Amino acid sequence: MKKHLLVSLQRPDDPERLKPYPVKLMQHQEETAHKLAQKINHIIASSPSTALMLPEIAKWIGMSTNVDCCCLVTVTSEDSTEATTASWCSDEYLGMPQPDELFSVEQLVLQCANEPFTIEDIATIRNSLAIGCQQLPLPIKAVLAIPTRFGGKNNGVINLIQFQSYDWGNSEKQILNTIASSCAIAFSQVTQAQLISTQQQYLQKSNQHQSLIKQLTILSRSNLELNQMLQLAIASTAESLQADRGLLILLRYTDPLFRTRTKKQIPQARADVIGEWCRDNPSQTASLNQSFALADCALCQRAFLEGGNPVIINDYTDDLQDTATVAPLFAITELPAVLLMPLENQGRILGFIVLQQAVAREWQLAELNLVEMVCAQVSNAIIQSKTLRQVQTLVDERTAKLQTSLELQAKLHERTRQYVDQLRELSRLKDEFMSNISDRLRYPLTNMMLSIKNLRLPGITAERQDRYLEILEKECSKEINLINDLLTLQKLETQQEPPRYENIHVNTKIQELSTSLTAKLVEKGLSINLNIPERPLKLQTELESFDRILHELLNNAYTYSERDTIIHLHASHQVNQLVDQVMIKVTNTGRGISQEEATYIFDRFRRGRGGRWTPGTGLGLALVKSLVQHLNGAIAVESTPIPDSQLSEICFTLTLPQFSDENTPYSESD
Repeated sequence: MKKHLLVSLQRPDDPERLKPYPVKLMQHQEETAHKLAQKINHIIASSPSTALMLPEIAKWIGMSTNVDCCCLVTVTSEDSTEATTASWCSDEYLGMPQPDELFSVEQLVLQCANEPFTIEDIATIRNSLAIGCQQLPLPIKAVLAIPTRFGGKNNGVINLIQFQSYDWGNSEKQILNTIASSCAIAFSQVTQAQLISTQQQYLQKSNQHQSLIKQLTILSRSNLELNQMLQLAIASTAESLQADRGLLILLRYTDPLFRTRTKKQIPQARADVIGEWCRDNPSQTASLNQSFALADCALCQRAFLEGGNPVIINDYTDDLQDTATVAPLFAITELPAVLLMPLENQGRILGFIVLQQAVAREWQLAELNLVEMVCAQVSNAIIQSKTLRQVQTLVDERTAKLQTSLELQAKLHERTRQYVDQLRELSRLKDEFMSNISDRLRYPLTNMMLSIKNLRLPGITAERQDRYLEILEKECSKEINLINDLLTLQKLETQQEPPRYENIHVNTKIQELSTSLTAKLVEKGLSINLNIPERPLKLQTELESFDRILHELLNNAYTYSERDTIIHLHASHQVNQLVDQVMIKVTNTGRGISQEEATYIFDRFRRGRGGRWTPGTGLGLALVKSLVQHLNGAIAVESTPIPDSQLSEICFTLTLPQFSDENTPYSESD
């Protein structure tokens, strides 16, 4: 049981106090007190540092009062954080070891130099002794103290200490009362300096915290990758709060039902270290990308068990059993002081910010608030990054689908445009076909009608009757040939009947056709030049179709050749890709065929420039193309301008397989 504080004070009615002091003694005491006060004022005025001021004053007070020890203690207030003490001991006690037993303030007999004293004075003295006299070399036996006042408030205590029993006299009390005001000024300056230092430290920390928030804000708006941004965030936070180590951990939930679990249950999740910072080696990332199961770490589980509140541990090694269940990467034995702040968003813990210290640390409320703000910004950055990633993925998918849709629409539009163009072309061809077929039917019928009318005229001679009958027969043949050609084209396009092959001699057929056209060619001043192999050239093909093809090619050459020119017909044998072929070229001189005309020259009723005024049905080359395809051959046209002339050489090249079966070889007998 503690003993009560015993205070021995001399009352004004004490007989000993009524004894008169010698006048010289009183004058000497007053002079000593005034000199000491002046010395204290000089120290206050000339001291270069407030930290050196109180020890110097304590020394002069102790030496002037001949005490064993003098202790000066500032009184703490709401504005200051801790009391400042300064002690002086006489030389005979310097270097002595500290006593094994700590003194108890309640066991002391102390006196107050104030007359009269108050309970507040005694409480102030007791607190100053408890604060400032812990490191004295010997137990305290007697204390004479006085609280100093500045601005109407206690701001310090002057303690005179004896290590042996001692009866304090009026001289010591008078000295204390005299120097109390000077010491109050010294205490005030020390307190003000401490307050200024505290405010400067607070402003420095506040600036650091504001700088940290600004850095995090800039990071959240930057284009950095998420992991890189989180690494910079934990490094800035740990460095700003002067932690020894900082970790940023994100959780990967493997339990699909963790949202429906109660708050006291631990979900199934993996913890991944995304960012790390160490004071000794800021670039060290030994734990980066390491992971552990949430169920294997009691430290992280406490965040769930405590409802997402911060976990503050001053020294984790106090609980050895709990330490064994902490993930090894936390290195609890080297860094036992831990602050773990959850990263939370809408009730879901995304991860943790962990700050560790090698020694115990009392976290201030402002620092905790700062870490909470950092956690809020980091959580928002994580959610924003994930949301943007999901949105970007969705946008990319929608963009890809839209691009595919646009490409498909473009293809459909192009296909539709082609169909429209084809329909327009078909409509134009239909109109042209109707116009051409009308002309081809109307002109012969008109001539036939006129011939019939003339035959009915009275008195017509026999010679004229024969002339009109000849016209009727000629025009009727034209109509029959036109109809037959149309029927042949229709049959070739709709009925894919195989050709009726037979062996023919190409040389003989070419000579027969050229002979039959000789008289017709002479009328126009034309001649034909045959270039055929000396050796008979045999061909397996359909005779009727072959004759019609050559006839139409030669007739086309006759129709569009300039007068007094030569038509060349060249026949040859060639082997292309192990296939025997017969190639026949019909070349004439006339007006050139443009590339545009070459694309439709084999169409029905399509004729070259000036063809409208040239006799013919416009079905010849169309029939040639269909017959060539029927015989599994190919037909091509080429127009080569003649230098220094407006004319060109027009060459139609006909290529037919020599044998009906491609595997049939070409023998010598052929």
